[in-house]
Amino acid sequence: MSPMESSSARNFPGQALPSAYLTSGSSSFTEFLQSTAPELLPGNRGVPEGAVEAPHGTTIVALTFRGGVLVAGDRRATMGNLIAQRDMDKLYVTDSYSAVGIAGTAGIALEMVRLFAIELEHYEKLEGVPLSLDGKANKLAGMLRGNLQGAMAGLAVVPLFVGYDTAAADPERAGRIISYDITGGRYNETGGYHAVGSGSLFAKSALKKRHDPDADVDSAVRNAVEALYDAADDDTATGGPDVTRRIYPTVVTITGAEGAVRLSDEQAAAVAGEVVSGRQQNPGG
Repeated sequence: MSPMESSSARNFPGQALPSAYLTSGSSSFTEFLQSTAPELLPGNRGVPEGAVEAPHGTTIVALTFRGGVLVAGDRRATMGNLIAQRDMDKLYVTDSYSAVGIAGTAGIALEMVRLFAIELEHYEKLEGVPLSLDGKANKLAGMLRGNLQGAMAGLAVVPLFVGYDTAAADPERAGRIISYDITGGRYNETGGYHAVGSGSLFAKSALKKRHDPDADVDSAVRNAVEALYDAADDDTATGGPDVTRRIYPTVVTITGAEGAVRLSDEQAAAVAGEVVSGRQQNPGG
């Protein structure tokens, strides 16, 4: 009995792991699942007939700044004309230098982005190096293509991927934003900002006036929260800062020095408080 088989026998008394678990193969965790437990992949689930009522995440914004990139999201999830959840977290740090914000069908989006994070970790453990930023973006595109049947049935997922490219020639301009359509098409957003979700039109209009590629991280965070405030002002599905319940936008910044960092609740509350106070003096921002 080999050492690996002996270890398996100790950890799983009375049964042995399937041979697939003991055989070296692809560095893709998704491909491993496809061969060993395909029913666990989001795209392989059966799609119910008829209309499906499911919570939807709404507005996500992303923008670059000098030395990095950030992604921010409101906290509201809706189901039809109802608020399904007031404090949903739509941002996920997927590895040391990338993060994803999700809009669309909440349940499928959450499952997809968690699988994406495992996929990146699995690759790095097996290969000894992380995927390139383009490689990460392509992995997420493939997962979206796997959900095409669900998307056509109205269960679409619309992620916004951001990352810091450690291989970039200019570290001050290494932040990147990548958007997708429901078929898995990926698009490099070269304007320095983007938004997805129901309030994206209003958020992008705000960022068009506010975005400064040479801003520092604090100014960029303030601009992102201002854009989410504008989106909430005109889109009922987007939640604004809720001072009464202490629910504020979530923000993840990514820089070469610190990697992906989520703002604490206290930091987010401070920025949102400044925005709300400013709008009391100047409602139009």
